[in-house]
Amino acid sequence: MAVLSTSAWVLHDLGLAAGFGGPLFGKIALHRAVRDIDSEEERGKVLNDAWSNYNVVTAASLGIAALTWFAGRAAISGRSIDNETRGLVLAKDILLGAAVITGAANILSGQELGNTAPEGAVPVESGHEPSERTPPKAKGLMRFLSVMGPVNLACTAGVIGLTAVLAMKSGRSSKWSFVSRLLP
Repeated sequence: MAVLSTSAWVLHDLGLAAGFGGPLFGKIALHRAVRDIDSEEERGKVLNDAWSNYNVVTAASLGIAALTWFAGRAAISGRSIDNETRGLVLAKDILLGAAVITGAANILSGQELGNTAPEGAVPVESGHEPSERTPPKAKGLMRFLSVMGPVNLACTAGVIGLTAVLAMKSGRSSKWSFVSRLLP
């Protein structure tokens, strides 16, 4: 078994899972759950604390997914795949790049949002909704994140889907079967 290649593939998949699962949980569950907190400022503080802690995981996980993918792409010529598969590989390149860029934009915007109030205690209705007391700059950042968060999730989901399709295609390719035996 190619230990290095297999380890990279596992790290790639784990990176995608963490880069998708955490933000999905935040958008669907955490953002709604903070409504149970009475104080608008405390809601903002809890959201800022949760996202600040998970942003490290998001950055590392998407970074690892990108690093393992692009390192593998640099090491393999691509002659072992057909035109259809080559198109899927290029689509994955684009979506993975977009996932990393939108992930970074979300992290930086979230940090800036937290900096608009002491200890990140931006008054909010929920993670999705500003309150009447939310400062204008924070409202703008929340609007940006309400668009870019789903864009990031869609890009990451696309990468996960393409990864599965490419894995299935590689299992049926005699050329790839031969090349993969030579991998470290």
